[in-house]
Amino acid sequence: MQSRSFYAKDILKIAGPIILGNLGFIMIGVGDVIVAGRHSTSTLAAISLATAITNCIMMLGIGILATISAILSNYRGERKSIESYFLPSIKFAMFLALITSGLIFACIPLISKLGFEQNLVPIIKDYLFITGLATFGAYLHCALKEYLQAFEIVMFPNMLTIFCIFLNLCLNILFVFGFGIIPEMGAIGLAISSLIVRYFMGFVLLIYAFLRTKIGDNSDYKYFKDLLKVGFPASLAIMIEFAGFNIISIVMGRVSGIYAAAHNLLCTLTSVSFMVPLAISNATAVKVGYTNGAKFYKSLKEYAYTGIKISVGFMACSAVFVGIFAEFLTSLFTTDVELMKICVPIVYVLCVFQIFDGLQVSLSGIFRGIKQTKIVMISNFVGYWIIAFPLGCVLAFKFGLNLLGFWCALGISAIVLCTIMLISMIRKFKKLEV
Repeated sequence: MQSRSFYAKDILKIAGPIILGNLGFIMIGVGDVIVAGRHSTSTLAAISLATAITNCIMMLGIGILATISAILSNYRGERKSIESYFLPSIKFAMFLALITSGLIFACIPLISKLGFEQNLVPIIKDYLFITGLATFGAYLHCALKEYLQAFEIVMFPNMLTIFCIFLNLCLNILFVFGFGIIPEMGAIGLAISSLIVRYFMGFVLLIYAFLRTKIGDNSDYKYFKDLLKVGFPASLAIMIEFAGFNIISIVMGRVSGIYAAAHNLLCTLTSVSFMVPLAISNATAVKVGYTNGAKFYKSLKEYAYTGIKISVGFMACSAVFVGIFAEFLTSLFTTDVELMKICVPIVYVLCVFQIFDGLQVSLSGIFRGIKQTKIVMISNFVGYWIIAFPLGCVLAFKFGLNLLGFWCALGISAIVLCTIMLISMIRKFKKLEV
């Protein structure tokens, strides 16, 4: 029987580079928000509303692709050769990208009818069009990163993401503010930067995977079936969560663009610390997936509970830090006094939300590992749409709390959905013991 420190070290060995990569990925988004905020509040409001729409659509495919590493880890535990799933993973990703880009393009004519401020509408439309084109690069990168993660190859893919922080920031500044013959493009410049960076990440990782692993093409329809069976509920769960957050941007953006900008700023702030438990969740999913495939159920439980402890412990420390430096952290994103007045009081509610957010993402990783993701979808639907959105509307509009009301509701919903998932996990583990 291995010691508990063994399981923690084993998870952190995989999670360490993923943490850096996840932080790099979110820092790319942070760079967008900072540059947009420095350009103008209107630019920040426009990309906030645009990404609120595109994120909900793109997460449907990203959620399915995120199960590649868990599925292949199960196969590896069953002593199957997983190199042969390289080309099928890419084909599957491109098929999903085609569907996703079509959905994004279909949303463009609807923007004029959503009641946004008229000066933001053409910017949002252009941003959506460019993002639709970037989907193929984003999905290629995601599929290959997950494929390599199943082999526990995590260093290069995540170091690539770190490099792209600086590439994206340089391109943002160049295209947003203009330089020399390149004109000032504002929010459109951010979209062009993202398109270039996403394709760059996808093709570099494609070359690396060709050199690093044996390439195979196993047209095993069981693989696609497993991806859909496990991935579709998981992707719906992620989409439900993203939609729950982004509908707040849309609803409050109809009141005023500054609320959409504030909500985007707050989501970006919490996303930075969220990348650590997300990485722990990914590493836990790989180890739980392997032990589940190999039927090492005692080790499976140890990996699961260790991942939860690390994630929740980190988020508790993060909540204390963010609470102490709330005003300073907000000032990093904007110099707009009115925007800061909206954001700073909500940061203290966000601190409580963070702890339970760390717990729920850990539980999601465990359920991906054991290929039981329907409960994640159900709990997210209950948390965000049965509780958070209706309660948030009441607190925001009936009691006049506006954006603060929605964040109070998000905190309550996080507690509820974590409770549902935790009870389900304990019951599942009892069945495995039997």
